[in-house]
Order: sequence, then C-alpha cells, then structure tokens
Amino acid sequence: MVTKTATRTIDIEPIDRLEEKVKLLVGMIDRLKGDAGRLAEDNARLSRELEAAHARLMTAENANGEIEALRDERDQVRARVATMLEQLEGLSL
Repeated sequence: MVTKTATRTIDIEPIDRLEEKVKLLVGMIDRLKGDAGRLAEDNARLSRELEAAHARLMTAENANGEIEALRDERDQVRARVATMLEQLEGLSL
C-alpha cells in the first residue's frame, strides 16, 4: 500500500505544477487583456489629440499665409503712398 500512495503522489505532482502554471498563465492573460484595453484607449485618445493638433497646424499655416499676403499688400500701399507723396512734393504748391 505504501507503494501505491507514493506512486500516486508522484503522479499528482506534475499535474499540480501544470495546474499552477495554467493559473499563472490565465492571470497573465487577464493582465495582458487589461493592458491591451488601456493601450487601445490611450491610442484612441492620442489619435484624437493628433487630429486636433493637425487642425491647429493647418489653421496656423492658413493664418501665416494671410499674414504674408497682408504684409505684401501693406508694402505695396506704402510704395504707392511714397510715390504719391513724391508727386505732391514735385507740384510745388
């Protein structure tokens, strides 16, 4: 009888170890699923932030283009006013 008990204990030990490893793997999978969910949420949030930043960049680029156009227009107006002033000075009124 001692032999049967010893043999039975030896046969159960690998199963116990396997059970423990399976439990550890299940726990690890649960953690990984939680991490994947959080990462998906982070990814979605960062994508929204990137889109918002891209929109702001486009707005800023458009504003820069408008500013350059206004500066060019201002320079043209200055040149025309300077020309008109020179012409008025030449009239000797």
